[in-house]
Amino acid sequence: MLGKSKPTPTTTTVETQTAKIGTIIGPGAIFKGDISAPEAIRIDGTLTGNCDCKANLILGTEGQIKGNIRAQNVILSGKVVGDVAASGKLELLATGKLSGNITARSLVIDEDAFFDGRCAMVTNHAAALELEEEEPPKAEDKTETEAKSNSKSDDLDKY
Repeated sequence: MLGKSKPTPTTTTVETQTAKIGTIIGPGAIFKGDISAPEAIRIDGTLTGNCDCKANLILGTEGQIKGNIRAQNVILSGKVVGDVAASGKLELLATGKLSGNITARSLVIDEDAFFDGRCAMVTNHAAALELEEEEPPKAEDKTETEAKSNSKSDDLDKY
């Protein structure tokens, strides 16, 4: 124990993975169309289209995306109009604005950030993909759900 150094942890975090950015859309650049990349993407310009990234997506403070995002981890400092699906962590920083729905395993929203939409928390990547492909519930399914919730509220009235 004495004199032995402890091994350093080898966990990868969002911060260490951001050093491996493979695609950059720089400030002032305008990209129209869908983009897909196996490595991390950083966007400081404007993207009009969907973004599918196998690693991390970083949106800078001047960056804008009008389309849906799918990535492992997402860091938003700019503006997004569209849905975001993160199989890992989604961070909406103080300068970030998101108008759309979120599907993520982990979510951090800083004070002063803007979010308008719905959020679904999932436990793994497969569940995130399933949620996106599901159809909305049919009218008959809603009535069953409403009936169940009404019976639960009746049970609460007994107390």
